[in-house]
Amino acid sequence: MFESLSDRLNSTFDRLRGKGKLTEADITSAMRDIRMALLEADVNFKVVKDFVAKTRERCLAADVMESLTPAQNVVKIVLDELTELLGSTESKLVLSSRIPNVIMLVGLQGSGKTTAAVKLAYLLKKQGHSPLLAACDVYRPAAADQLATLGGEIGVPVFRGDGADPVGIARASVREAIDNLRDVVIVDTAGRLQIDEQMMQEAVDIKRAVKPDQVLMVVDAMTGQDIVNVVQTFAERTDFDGVIISKLDGDARGGGALSVRAVTGKPIKFVSMGEKPDSLETFYPDRMAKRILGMGDVVGIIEKAQQAADAETIASAERMLRDGFTMNDMLEQMRAVKKMGGMKSILGMLPGGQKMLNQMGGNLDESVFARNEAMIMSMTAEERLKPSIINGQRRARIARGSGVTPTDVNQLMKQWGEMNKMMSRVRAMSQQASGKKGKKGKKGKKMRMPGIPGMGNMGGLGGLGNMGGLGGLGSGSSDMDMLREMERQMRLK
Repeated sequence: MFESLSDRLNSTFDRLRGKGKLTEADITSAMRDIRMALLEADVNFKVVKDFVAKTRERCLAADVMESLTPAQNVVKIVLDELTELLGSTESKLVLSSRIPNVIMLVGLQGSGKTTAAVKLAYLLKKQGHSPLLAACDVYRPAAADQLATLGGEIGVPVFRGDGADPVGIARASVREAIDNLRDVVIVDTAGRLQIDEQMMQEAVDIKRAVKPDQVLMVVDAMTGQDIVNVVQTFAERTDFDGVIISKLDGDARGGGALSVRAVTGKPIKFVSMGEKPDSLETFYPDRMAKRILGMGDVVGIIEKAQQAADAETIASAERMLRDGFTMNDMLEQMRAVKKMGGMKSILGMLPGGQKMLNQMGGNLDESVFARNEAMIMSMTAEERLKPSIINGQRRARIARGSGVTPTDVNQLMKQWGEMNKMMSRVRAMSQQASGKKGKKGKKGKKMRMPGIPGMGNMGGLGGLGNMGGLGGLGSGSSDMDMLREMERQMRLK
């Protein structure tokens, strides 16, 4: 979403880093570039004016201009101001003690309210709640059917009432939740293509009828400057508590999303990063600011890895250290990467990862996962457990069975060999640490981590190419320590 903005800002910072000492003219030029970058990203011009003025004033302070690393100080100031623009600290959804809690969603038609309602229900269900969806959009054709279908997919019931009176449906949904021991009601209201009095009055009437604990406005991230007028009107009439930004994984400029908090003062609570029910994420202003500035979101990767890890994964990691690395393990690691959102998603959260993706054309061919999986599944059970027995004849058979060339199979075997060697070294190190006899690693030799099977080392990411190994991070692996160290280094810059 913010690739163009990130590129422009990083180009500006690169020019500053090339200077040993900054002058007022350098700062003025940099602020002009930042102003143009934000305006081209569709950030509201008043927001841009205030942002640049505050940033420039801080950058011209004596402690910045006279320091040994003025360019780094400028980057830090821009990061701080961008974080402030986005909301400083995360604003989590806080539920009250009453049963049921009522969460009301408002917004224009097409902003993604219905899918946001389902994603929110899925998130709350994962947290141990028992949500109920209320279909209060009686105008858009098949809106209730869409909600019922999506709700059925995640196992959350949908209350449709008489299908005619939105206020009555909302009120009855609360009684339905009480009768069926549902502790959260999510009210999906109707929208329009543009703001009109009927829509706004209906939202006000529903709010008055059910007295929601939280009113959340769903905003399409691809909306441009007009987003300012929309959120201001909803803020005045419904006094919403927070914002859900949908379609943040799109390719629009996204500046409107940066304007929401500054214009309304309302926090961004969630962002939607995809189509699947699990794609709704809590919004962290500092992490988003770092990603916009190309600093990555290492903490986000750690959280994704911990969510993907389970007891079975941890047991598998322990077995790999004990018995060696098999093709079944390689298959599990590739599936773990897909479970975390795919390699493109992970790379985008690494420092410099988005820049690398842009240099590669913005796309990453992840069909390699399917191709590698086909090759592994074409092996016999014995070959998957003991890949070392795969000779030339077996490789030719595997290639024919999976529809690839023998060269592809050779590449997969090479990657397996590198991973197996790495496991041997880790095993030797762990034996040494525990006082057991084992092979001594070469003193001073750095361990070279292999890349994702078939994807090499991802253009020089080195150890981070093996993101498949993140599946076992729940056991306190060295990969986790490496990621945490990266996050610490980013905070120091």
